[in-house]
Amino acid sequence: MAGQQLVNVGFGNYVLASRVVAIVNPLSSPMRRLRDDAKAEGRLVDVSQGRKTRSILVTDSNHVILSAISADTLGQRFAQQGSSSSNDYDEDDI
Repeated sequence: MAGQQLVNVGFGNYVLASRVVAIVNPLSSPMRRLRDDAKAEGRLVDVSQGRKTRSILVTDSNHVILSAISADTLGQRFAQQGSSSSNDYDEDDI
């Protein structure tokens, strides 16, 4: 797993940044359907620890992750991971 970035999605739970396709707000009807469909198909991962769901993450494997962290905050965390990985040095640069 060298070189892969983990992002905290709340309560000590992490996801691989490269696997996340979208971070969306859970309040719209299509997102509620997405959550319900994923639950029925066994693709739902709830990491909100019983708190209000503030964001939904969709992965490249079509899994749906519910988080108690807002979509804006998660977006900032993913952006920070992206900028820090672009500043990493290759072995040739050292």
